[in-house]
Amino acid sequence: MPPPPPPLGRGRRRAAQVFDEALDDTELVAARTALTQGRWQSARSLLARTGDEWDRRGHRVTVLAAEPYCAAWTREWLLAEPESADASVLLAVALVRRALRGKETPQAAREACRSAAGRAPADPTPWLGLLMLARERGPERDVVRLFEEVRARYADHHHAHHLMVAWLAERRADAGPDPLHEVYDFAAWAAEQAPADSPLAILPVIAHTERYRALAAAGLAPADPVTSGHWAGRRARLVMKAAFDWWLEWEQDDHPRRLIDLNFLAHAKVCEGRSAEAAALFHRIGDHVTPQPWSYPGRDARTAFRAARASALGTA
Repeated sequence: MPPPPPPLGRGRRRAAQVFDEALDDTELVAARTALTQGRWQSARSLLARTGDEWDRRGHRVTVLAAEPYCAAWTREWLLAEPESADASVLLAVALVRRALRGKETPQAAREACRSAAGRAPADPTPWLGLLMLARERGPERDVVRLFEEVRARYADHHHAHHLMVAWLAERRADAGPDPLHEVYDFAAWAAEQAPADSPLAILPVIAHTERYRALAAAGLAPADPVTSGHWAGRRARLVMKAAFDWWLEWEQDDHPRRLIDLNFLAHAKVCEGRSAEAAALFHRIGDHVTPQPWSYPGRDARTAFRAARASALGTA
């Protein structure tokens, strides 16, 4: 039998103290709440409705999979519906997230992902799970191969591109600032390959910020991103301007992970000293703060976000 869910009061208190990966997806929040109580039918309905919206499916599966009892309740779902591809995928990613927390063996997570991929060959989500695991635990050759497996199924996969940028940014960190670093080339290439309405247009900003994280962690960039000078160069300014101009014209405001991009873009505008542009982004973000990049490097993300927002909005 799976373990019982935590008392509702304790769960609510805990949720109030952490960042919410669900962002503004209210359907996902409701299904996650039901899942913590053992009612997996809500997750079943949610994933069925999501269909092949691959970015949304990946977002919803990874958030549901983060719940401590997700694997246990999803096994209950599989007992009821042994052929369910959705249940198989959710279990696989739940085991990945457990493995990343040291609660499951990486081999068991990999096997579950491969099994799920066999049941849903068109779905990039099992491969996303494998990429999440390889990014932290796997050899270098696996990261590139798994990223290509995701792209073969959905070329513009948002989460997979973010994982690749974060991974590439950490390469050759000891070389110091390098405007020709491979992460910049990758981000520029991905943005150029993506459709005009794809949020991957902001990927060069993500790359610039992730490279700062890697340099600061190596002691080769100041710990204060605002005074680091990392966003002061001509190349950085061009990247930031292009990304902000694109955002002003972007008409699709329903991408499931857009608030992650907006947090990165607001952070970059704060570091660049463009308070008015940052203020516009903070208004769109509302309370949906994400840990990255406000925690870079080693800062309390919520405190950093609030200070930056207050400064940009003139309420400090």
